[in-house]
Amino acid sequence: MNQNLLDKKDVRIIEVLKENSRASIRDISKATKIRPSTVHQRIKRLMGNGVIEKFTVRLNDDDVGEGFTVFMLISGSPERYLDEKFLKNDHVKGIYGITGEYDLLIKMKFRDMNAFNEFLLDFRENYSKHISKTLTMVQTVKLKDD
Repeated sequence: MNQNLLDKKDVRIIEVLKENSRASIRDISKATKIRPSTVHQRIKRLMGNGVIEKFTVRLNDDDVGEGFTVFMLISGSPERYLDEKFLKNDHVKGIYGITGEYDLLIKMKFRDMNAFNEFLLDFRENYSKHISKTLTMVQTVKLKDD
């Protein structure tokens, strides 16, 4: 659904859900001053249209053992190293096709540097023949994560 097709009520409902995906219809109704039946109908429509893809939680990375974040830029043949094993790896949190010198940006989370080193050794062993270059960056501070 095109963003331009969302009206002010839809946007207000979405804003409440972005803050708390567990908010009840009644709580959303109070926060937005929209009748509960209208809130329910609009959420159902937004889900059906694919505007709302899923309801989720935001975890504290440190508390769930993923406080070490790494970004890797990769240049090469993505179709050759993006196999099922790589795509389903629990450390890989996001894969983005990008423009410029590199083909992909990969976001990964690890318990610590040792866990990342284990991943890196496996990655080099299994995928290096399909990659022309990489650039790895470690997150030092999180300024915003939406």
